[in-house]
Amino acid sequence: MSGPDRNEHFVKTHDFVLPRLCAIAGLLAATFALTGCGQPASQAAAPPPPPVTVAQPVKRTVTDWDEFTGRFDAIEEVQVRPRVGGFVNSVEFQDGAIVHQGDLLYVIDPRPFEAVAEQADGQLSDARAKVELAKRELDRGLNLVQTSAVSEQVVDQRRQALQAAHAAVSQAEGALKAARLNIEFTHVTAPLTGRVSRHLVSPGNLVQGSDTGTSTLLTSIVALDPIYVYFDMDEATFIKYSKLWFEGRRPSSRDTANPVQVTLAGETKPSHEGTINFLDNRLDVSTGTLRSRAEIKNTDLSILPGQFGRVRLIGSAPYEALLIPDVAVATDQSRKIVFVVKPDDTVEARPVVLGPLDEGLRVIREGLKAEDRVIVNGIQRARVGAKVAPSPAPAGGKPGDKS
Repeated sequence: MSGPDRNEHFVKTHDFVLPRLCAIAGLLAATFALTGCGQPASQAAAPPPPPVTVAQPVKRTVTDWDEFTGRFDAIEEVQVRPRVGGFVNSVEFQDGAIVHQGDLLYVIDPRPFEAVAEQADGQLSDARAKVELAKRELDRGLNLVQTSAVSEQVVDQRRQALQAAHAAVSQAEGALKAARLNIEFTHVTAPLTGRVSRHLVSPGNLVQGSDTGTSTLLTSIVALDPIYVYFDMDEATFIKYSKLWFEGRRPSSRDTANPVQVTLAGETKPSHEGTINFLDNRLDVSTGTLRSRAEIKNTDLSILPGQFGRVRLIGSAPYEALLIPDVAVATDQSRKIVFVVKPDDTVEARPVVLGPLDEGLRVIREGLKAEDRVIVNGIQRARVGAKVAPSPAPAGGKPGDKS
């Protein structure tokens, strides 16, 4: 390209590119200007503080309870065995039913014992007749000895014969009473009120009777109301109770029927009540525990011997405490914390020392004041140091209830 043509081309290119560069620069400037103007609008659209529900701790008098694992056992239990042997005529109870003291359970064939009783009755009549004869002979001898018709020796012999006849009457009366008792024993009755097991002997079978415990087992009965619950108290708890007793802050269960509450398997709160009525006289050296027992009311007969349950025993004197819903307690590594809303509506994490549950609320031993506002709902939305929008828990509902 020659010199003039080159200059002409440069001028045309310059005239074309320069306006386009200016246009691009203008667009960039406008973009930056719009971006700078948009920042205040973004700050104005920041989200509001998250809403949370707060409640002040409840202040009331509480008593600590200690929990143990217990096993139920019958207060009375008896194995029903016959006192006389023979063939079983009938079974008079329904397996597993409630029977009352004196109810008929089994009938053993009474005919052999009735025959023995009739024989004993005849022997008694014979002995009584001999007494009458001996009396008359003695009376005659006493009259004759006055006229020396008989000697004193004869009178003494007749007097001895009368005494022997009286002794025979006593023996016959005892034999008749024993025979009648055996007839009575053929009707096996319930010795106590409770729930009977299944029958172990069916009609037609021969059973052995004895008063030495070797007779045939017929069934068993356990008393259900009231019922015992046994549990083992660890040594540390026993020492704590002893210290409270020495300080006069809790009565000893050895001389006071301290109350207990029992929660059965599958239950969330106690359903039965009772009192302590036994503490063992030594600690088990193999487990370091003290065997304890409470007597529990079982009016609905819902508890059976052998069941397990959680036993709550009064563990302190009454004291004033602050309580909050258990859902308000969070865990931070190895410590327990609650989130408290400060006067400027910012959130503070407050470490606390927990006590036991009392009627659904958690006792707070340390870390809270009565005027603190504790977050009971919306904990997941709260951030330490950030502001929240607190609202009080609904009136009439327990703090921590979720709406």
